[in-house]
Amino acid sequence: MSDAAGAVLAALLEARTGQHLTMSRRWRIETALQSLLRERGFASLDSLVAALVGKHDGALADDVVDALLNNETFFYRDRPSFDQLLGQGLERMRKLRAGQRTLSIWSAGCSSGQEAYSLAIHFAEQKARWEGWKIDILGTDVSRGAIERARGGLYSQFEIQRGLPVMQMIRWFEEYPAASWRVVPAIRGAVRFHVHNVLGPPPCPGAVDVILCRNVLLYFSPQMRRAAFERLAEAGREDSILMLGAGETVSGHSQRFVQDPECRGLYLRSGAARVRGEEGRLRAAS
Repeated sequence: MSDAAGAVLAALLEARTGQHLTMSRRWRIETALQSLLRERGFASLDSLVAALVGKHDGALADDVVDALLNNETFFYRDRPSFDQLLGQGLERMRKLRAGQRTLSIWSAGCSSGQEAYSLAIHFAEQKARWEGWKIDILGTDVSRGAIERARGGLYSQFEIQRGLPVMQMIRWFEEYPAASWRVVPAIRGAVRFHVHNVLGPPPCPGAVDVILCRNVLLYFSPQMRRAAFERLAEAGREDSILMLGAGETVSGHSQRFVQDPECRGLYLRSGAARVRGEEGRLRAAS
């Protein structure tokens, strides 16, 4: 692959998704696109790039971007952090929304859907606690292929074994041929999936209570990361919470969110954090 071809492919990925492929990470381009080269009959990456530039083939560009994306995910990923959200985070929201008994959750960059389905399974297993609530779970990803997989809810034996306890697998999945498992209809029906770019206008502006955007912004440039945080802030309610990946932070990238002092790994909208801090100081003084 020539440097020029690598630059074109890196620019396409960043323009479509916000992900920045530094020179040190461009080695993965050839590996990621090998299957696509064979399927489309291209002799080399340079010939693929020539077709992208010369023919303006939108479908080909979509396939290239899908292949370059890192769709790494699994059920209950980073379990200790995830459990904190399911415990302290959701309990706080349950108290805040007790009046209207509605809860909106957005899994941004959901890849093939395991995170969103993990949430749906949690609510199904805590049915008595959330009786009478309307729970809306939305999973979005820029990859059309990933969203198609998520909607189908069909996973290989390897994918099932990554993070999913045996009892949950038996209860919430149906065994399929070729060592595959499919999410039961009740759980599939509890989640909506849509193609969406986190850099675009949010799907539910000002209406989301809990936002998960984990390991999505790791490879964004600082400028793209700031833009993404603005979009996430636009999506959430004033007292919404945000969960990032273990290696991600808002520090130095956004003033719209601050670290939650009570739940490490969760973030609050800045205004809500100030109000909560004042309430805490008043309780301590009384």
